[in-house]
Amino acid sequence: MINVENAIKLVVKTGKFQIGPKKALNLVKRGLGKLLVVASNCPKAILGDLENYCKLSNISIHYFKGTSYDLGFLCGKTYMISIITILEPGDSDILKVAEPESA
Repeated sequence: MINVENAIKLVVKTGKFQIGPKKALNLVKRGLGKLLVVASNCPKAILGDLENYCKLSNISIHYFKGTSYDLGFLCGKTYMISIITILEPGDSDILKVAEPESA
């Protein structure tokens, strides 16, 4: 099992990502992105559309246990972040959170 928090920090340092629900929706509609990381307090109205488009585009969603404050802190920002769209994982193994765990 990977440490999601460390993986997010590594994506911020070495990968490519976009922040915010509007950008996430635009990227997912175009089939871009490999993974969405969604904060626990993300508004349900935004999340419903994203989940539908992710199913259509085969893009995985990881539901982060922390709040948008926590997600913003992990990204090195001083503001809340409800959604991160991972475009390139860089040196991180964050894409493994989307894989089903083998028993």
